[in-house]
Order: sequence, then structure tokens, then C-alpha cells
Amino acid sequence: MFDTPKRRPGRGGGDDGTGHPISPNTVVRIVLQVFALFSLGLWGYLAWPFPFPSLFFVIGAPLFAAVVWWLFRSPRGPLKTDPLGRAIVEIAVMGSAAYAWFSLGYPLVSAVFAVVALGSGIIHFRHELRAAE
Repeated sequence: MFDTPKRRPGRGGGDDGTGHPISPNTVVRIVLQVFALFSLGLWGYLAWPFPFPSLFFVIGAPLFAAVVWWLFRSPRGPLKTDPLGRAIVEIAVMGSAAYAWFSLGYPLVSAVFAVVALGSGIIHFRHELRAAE
């Protein structure tokens, strides 16, 4: 008679909206995404003269990256793409954040961010391939 949810209330475990429990890699990926957006905004602030070009890049670079991520990479995004397309978007966003740190003169931060993002991306890509089968 009523369409009730199949999950019982009070059950722990968390859910990321896709029906999968939240894994440690999911937490790492969220931190990486927030850090990537912060990195692009900081790059816009430090790499360009203030006020006009700087403000454009401070707001525009993270906003563009977030919109592209939402369109093509988000599990609830409006455009459904295959795992390879999602990997290309992730490489572009995370790679641009790593390059932002490198261009600011912090190659160690760039390398650490790139290695952590690469490891997390490989783990998630393998999980997506298994789920697609």
C-alpha cells in the first residue's frame, strides 16, 4: 500500500547516495576533491595580479572544475559516462590542481598530491570496472 524504504532506520554504516557503504578511499577522495578546489583558487589568487585577473581565476577555476566534475564525474550527475570518461575528467581536474602547486613553486606539494590522487584514482577506477561488469 505504501512505498516504504527497504532500509531499516537506525542501521549504521553510512551511504554515499549510490547504495554503497562509505569506504576509507571515499573519504580520501572527498578530501582530495576539496583540496583540488582550494588549490585552484589559491593558484588564481597567487599567480595572477590583483584585482581583475586574480578574482576571475580565484572564482572561475574552482567553479569550472566543480561544474565539470558534477557533470561528468559525480555519481548523481546529469550526464552518465563510462568509467574511462570519468577517469579522463578526474585526471584533468586533479592534474590541473597538481600543476597549480608546481607552477606556484611547491613541487613537493604537487608531487605528494599527484601520488595520493593517482593511488586513490586507481583504486576507485578498479572498483568502478568491477561494478560495471
